Amino acid sequence: MDKVSIIVPCYNEEETVPVFFETVEEILKNAPFDYEYVFINDGSEDKTLQKLRELYILAPDKVRFASFSRNFGKEAGLLAGLTEAVGDYSVVMDVDLQDPPEMLLEMYDILQKEPEIDVVGTRRVTRDGEPAIRSLFAKLFYKIINKISDAQIIDGARDYRMMRKAMVDSILSLTERNRFSKGIFSWVGYNTKYLEYKNIERVAGNTSWSFWSLLRYSIDGIVSFSEAPLNISIYFGLFSVLIAFIGAVFIVVRTLLFGNAVQGWSSMVCIFLALGGAQLLCLGIIGKYIGKIYTEVKRRPSYLIKETEKTYEGKPK
Repeated sequence: MDKVSIIVPCYNEEETVPVFFETVEEILKNAPFDYEYVFINDGSEDKTLQKLRELYILAPDKVRFASFSRNFGKEAGLLAGLTEAVGDYSVVMDVDLQDPPEMLLEMYDILQKEPEIDVVGTRRVTRDGEPAIRSLFAKLFYKIINKISDAQIIDGARDYRMMRKAMVDSILSLTERNRFSKGIFSWVGYNTKYLEYKNIERVAGNTSWSFWSLLRYSIDGIVSFSEAPLNISIYFGLFSVLIAFIGAVFIVVRTLLFGNAVQGWSSMVCIFLALGGAQLLCLGIIGKYIGKIYTEVKRRPSYLIKETEKTYEGKPK
């Protein structure tokens, strides 16, 4: 019988973990496949780890977990889950049940009936319940990254997907530290089929993703999969030099022909400030890429595991 590894990153999700487990168990009680849970505790500050221990004691044959030494972020959680998974198929899910668990059976059925499909992903077609500003920036992000990057990301695509082991192995072969999973899923290729669903509210608790954290995550995604910001800096610099040269020629010619003194010092100050700001912006863009390089060359691990179900002292005998 095939085995499916259900990878569930968690950060401060003590309220949702038990509900998630009960809901998925009810849906998969007659599943045509064997399955395991791979919970990743991303340095939670609440009782998430305690809830994962309780689940392991309740179902030691199904539940596995790994707890980080601190919060390393979503991407580290996904990487750890894929690394720990041993199933023939791997699924990435959110613990808040915004990813409909009933789709698990449909995903598996598609992969059985369509051997040419390597991964069944999901796409959210509505954003009901989200702040309008977040929805606007999300749509803008997809438009920008699809224009400037080789990795094409479907608007509304979620990390929630079921992948064959071959695709998981390909993802793990990418050893980069600065990871952006949506881009990586696209970059590795493989035939993908998307299932659509409407937005679902969290079952409990509050999201740890603020607008600014999502914005930073989007910027990291663009930097990871595109050199366009660097090219924009180059083009802007060339444009500024061209404008300055034309302006200098104009001033010299006007002075020689008409003898007018150069005027408008206040406007010149504004121009200097604008150019200075543009230079700082370009340096910031370059610095962002250099920072990514610095992170890569240090070769630090993406995460550190403090505890697993194997090292848990209270595990069943």
